[in-house]
Amino acid sequence: MLACRALEKSYATDRGPVHAMRGVDLDVAAGRYTTIIGRSGSGKSSLLAMIGGLSRPSAGRVVIEGVDIWALGRRDLARFRNRRVGHVFQFASLLPTLRALDNAALPLLLDGGHADAYDRATALLEELGLGAHLDAFPSEMSAGEQRRVAIARALIGEPALLLADEPTADLDEQTEREIIALLGRVHRERGTTLLLVTHNLALAAQADEVIHIADGMIVP
Repeated sequence: MLACRALEKSYATDRGPVHAMRGVDLDVAAGRYTTIIGRSGSGKSSLLAMIGGLSRPSAGRVVIEGVDIWALGRRDLARFRNRRVGHVFQFASLLPTLRALDNAALPLLLDGGHADAYDRATALLEELGLGAHLDAFPSEMSAGEQRRVAIARALIGEPALLLADEPTADLDEQTEREIIALLGRVHRERGTTLLLVTHNLALAAQADEVIHIADGMIVP
């Protein structure tokens, strides 16, 4: 369901170009749980951002469900990203003036409006153990609870591909284990293809497949 071909990403700096990604090829089958690991600066987050339609490659292609996403126009790319790809970022990144329910429903509300947006958000938050926090604002929730809201927001559109970029980096060890277990359960129960970036080898080992990246390349 995901194919990356000859992906490259370069950044211009005062010292010359920095090559974050160097001709990466990657295939992920539908329904797989794959982790990407590597040291800081290895290029793993750059790879995920290109796959997720957030950062345009300097060269190469990203094909999701047969769609070459970087060949799409700006509006079509935004629509595809919102409907078919879910993002869980390194930080919860919730809007502080919105309740948990509003934050979870936001992707559907931005997508032309869905009559059942709040019903679907309520069901998701209850499924993730936040039924008692529907009206809570981010400042009234723990870091782990905020991350669960972020996961609900990523799942609200029933995406085919769920991308998680270091989703537990700012959490304590117990909460980290809980969030990774939750993502694993979502993968199993929903059949969602999950691509997770992490630096934690023990957590990475829970996946169906582990991909190692160093210096912008996939290594054995």
